[in-house]
Amino acid sequence: MLKPRLMVDLFAGAGGLSLGLETAGFTSVYANEIVPQYAATYQENHPETWVDSRDIREVNAGAVRAKLGLRKRELALIAGGPPCQGFSVNAPVRSSDDHRNHLFLDFLKFVDEFEPDAVLIENVPGLVSFEGGGTLEAILSSLTKLGYSADVQILYAPHFGVPQTRWRTIVLGVRNDLERPENLFPRAQHNAPLRINFTSSHRNKNLVTLVDDLDLPSHVSVADALSDLPAISSGEGVVNGASYRTEPANQYQEVMRTNSQGVFNHRAARLAAINLERLQHIPPGGNWTNIPVDLLPEGMKRANRGDHTKRYGRSLPGALSSTILTKCDPHWGAYFHYEQARTFTVREAARIQSFPDDYRFTGSVSEQFAQVGNAVPPLLACAIGQKLLEIISVLDIDLESGIAS
Repeated sequence: MLKPRLMVDLFAGAGGLSLGLETAGFTSVYANEIVPQYAATYQENHPETWVDSRDIREVNAGAVRAKLGLRKRELALIAGGPPCQGFSVNAPVRSSDDHRNHLFLDFLKFVDEFEPDAVLIENVPGLVSFEGGGTLEAILSSLTKLGYSADVQILYAPHFGVPQTRWRTIVLGVRNDLERPENLFPRAQHNAPLRINFTSSHRNKNLVTLVDDLDLPSHVSVADALSDLPAISSGEGVVNGASYRTEPANQYQEVMRTNSQGVFNHRAARLAAINLERLQHIPPGGNWTNIPVDLLPEGMKRANRGDHTKRYGRSLPGALSSTILTKCDPHWGAYFHYEQARTFTVREAARIQSFPDDYRFTGSVSEQFAQVGNAVPPLLACAIGQKLLEIISVLDIDLESGIAS
């Protein structure tokens, strides 16, 4: 009998990070998420996990460990990430006065209390440049003081089978008494086009690994992800549990439909008549510049046609999706469906994030979109989890005989 790989997820959101890590082989025993609707979705999909929606600053990590009945060093992993807004390069104000920027200290108090085998902190690429790299340096330094050998990389989700242009900063730490390999991070599994528009170095080290293996399969495209879902019109949807449009057309769709009982969360927002008229002029891969000037919003009639290239964008079926945000609003990015006259549904956004179809989102439609957009893509999390399990597998213990396996 092997030692169970127990984990804790802090700032857990709707559970994308936990889902991926569980798929890799971890078991989530505790999750903390302050937003009630996010916590409800997490609980819906992780019924065996203790989901705690208290403010983490008011949670006693020692009391949590006692309630879980765990000794120090019995936990395999503490994972999670402080809220993105304070670190994001797109945030209106990037100030160290924002209390959200210091919530990693509450994360670290759990590390200090549990002394897990490994630590995973995820955030947006802007973490690297925030405060001139000072926040990232504080995280790495704090992990070192707590007895962890830590490193950081910026991972590209399409390299791990996720069909969208999404980057995440990943900090991994392994406790010093474990044998740490030279590289803590997973190797890319797919080739994918990319563009780096953020600070990508720290301590004079490049944090983005470029893929040079031409034998890797190509990226998963928008159409690869969505083509089997039912066709619907603007303002319409399907009854939860509806049948699929086709049989699975590829491996991605097969994986997404594992354990599925039909299609859920698949309803399109109702577009205004003016947006339906604009959409008629936008081909797949096109954007606002394809719309006749007299149909554009007043503010965009004066815009430089080289700016805002994703706004009113229509996805290109063979390409990657735009990054899924907390709204699939055409004013924000390329969220028009490639062949249907509408925007993406919650289920399509979830597919693009790599959530399987049996993962149910609760709350209003706007709350569901926010849950999906704020999540870590489960396939990316799974790849990280598999690598971590390789690293800590030396601790597998035969609990019956006490002999290392």
